[in-house]
Amino acid sequence: MSDQSSTEGRDQGDVYTHGHHESVLRSHASRTAENSAAYLIPYLTHGLKLLDVGSGPGTITADFALLLAPGEVLGLDRAPEVVAAATALARERHLHNLSFETGDVYNLDFPDDSFDVVHAHQVMQHLTDPVEAMREMRRVTKPGGIVAARDADFHGMSWYPQLPELDEWMALYQQVARHNQAEPDAGRRLLHWAHAAGLSEVTPSSANWLYATAEQRAWLSGVWADRTVGSAFAEQAIAYGYADAATLARIAAGWRTWGASNDGWFLMPNGEIIARA
Repeated sequence: MSDQSSTEGRDQGDVYTHGHHESVLRSHASRTAENSAAYLIPYLTHGLKLLDVGSGPGTITADFALLLAPGEVLGLDRAPEVVAAATALARERHLHNLSFETGDVYNLDFPDDSFDVVHAHQVMQHLTDPVEAMREMRRVTKPGGIVAARDADFHGMSWYPQLPELDEWMALYQQVARHNQAEPDAGRRLLHWAHAAGLSEVTPSSANWLYATAEQRAWLSGVWADRTVGSAFAEQAIAYGYADAATLARIAAGWRTWGASNDGWFLMPNGEIIARA
């Protein structure tokens, strides 16, 4: 999910922990339907109409447009600058069935029963009220249509070597996210939230992102080292009094040490749900 700034949220106080630093966008732009929404692909057929909530840079959304053509695909994000970049991506790829606009998951500006599929990737973990968001997603989904969500589970992440700096990173991330009234361990809660939102026929699943090759380690360690010192997460950690610049620099150095390890392994589990409206 995106927000208009690192500290400005909707009326209920949602704050986007990650912000839109270059390192965050670099990470999000690496996502594709294949590596981030494989659980949904079997349900996608040509001609369906899909809404992608919290679409970010639009790389997953663009893949949906290819899979569903000539069906209409719409990406929704809170940050105008992110929507502008995603719109440019759609033009570059000549995806005439793909568009992007700004919007709010709690107040979707569409009539009831507007879409065959409503999808959210790594969105629920950043919300103060994920159940209300799912209710709204359900509202704009056609009867019998699909509401799909996928979220990471931070406390389920594991790594080797067991560096103290990465333990410190996890503790700090949990502090900052929970200060924002968000739920970083969202993956394990998706089924509960879906049931609470009144969704039926919920099919749960899980999938991992694994970083264990030299190239993968270099990429992940670089992304998180940069995010630790330069993103909204870093700004919030300092503003909330949970860390200082020296602490963040030490954690970032720990990420780079992990990335340089020939035996380095980092596993990120994700919870997934397919639900019928």
